[in-house]
Amino acid sequence: MTDTSPEDIVTIYAVTGAGGHLGSLVVQELLARGVPAGDVVAVARTPQKAEDLSGRGVQVRRGDYTDPASLRAAFDGVDRLLLVSGDAVGQRFAQHANVVDAARESGVSAIAYTSLTRADTSPLALAPEHRRTEELLAGSGLPYTVLRNNWYLENYTDRAAEYLARGEILSATGTGRIGAAARRDLAGAAAVVLTTDGHDGRTYELAGPPLTLTELAATLSEVSGRQVAHRAVPAAELVAALTAAGLDEATAGFVAAMDEAIAGGALDIESSDLADLLGRAPTPVADVLRAAL
Repeated sequence: MTDTSPEDIVTIYAVTGAGGHLGSLVVQELLARGVPAGDVVAVARTPQKAEDLSGRGVQVRRGDYTDPASLRAAFDGVDRLLLVSGDAVGQRFAQHANVVDAARESGVSAIAYTSLTRADTSPLALAPEHRRTEELLAGSGLPYTVLRNNWYLENYTDRAAEYLARGEILSATGTGRIGAAARRDLAGAAAVVLTTDGHDGRTYELAGPPLTLTELAATLSEVSGRQVAHRAVPAAELVAALTAAGLDEATAGFVAAMDEAIAGGALDIESSDLADLLGRAPTPVADVLRAAL
């Protein structure tokens, strides 16, 4: 009989949504943590979008949240899975349920899920599907971890050039604070959870130091050397401005409603979970802005 040492045991990690920003970064963070590329499965609806990962030796498999058979095939042999939440608002819960069912049927041993800040109580319109997915995981029988991600800093920093051109950030967030964090930091935290033990049943509130958009504008002014202000307006005025800029009324209303919820504190959270998982402070907003510029 041949003894198998712990060093001989291979763990296969899979990340869904690997053709997108967050999923791709999680795969990169797994590699940075020393996981062999051949032990990482990048699951993408369109595998061509993950060709760069394939070039690094990562297994790229097709997996479509609306196609359970493709998910079962993608999860074959997978031990630990990260479910990156889908982007089809209104359809996500059904899609997430397909992923959880496929994971259970494929013998996945643990699953982590990217949820939303305070998903169980949040007034944000995005919260109900996250809340239902968390409840689904709790009843799935699978060991699971919930990663409640706050807003990406990139939601704002990727628009830095636009803000500079206009000289202002226009919003209906008022003085609401946002615990936004760099996307790579959130990806790093997910990689830590996937590759270390002690996270089963845990819910992490992952956020950076809360800031207002007035503070963001001041930091952008400092980093760029050009004056940018935050102009806080009522939701109706924001809708009018967005529709005048070419956005359809339904989307403009959705954006304004999100801003109103932020003004009410929906994303204002003080939590050390992100720093604790990373083993360092979250990336400062000034650094993310410099990278964006």
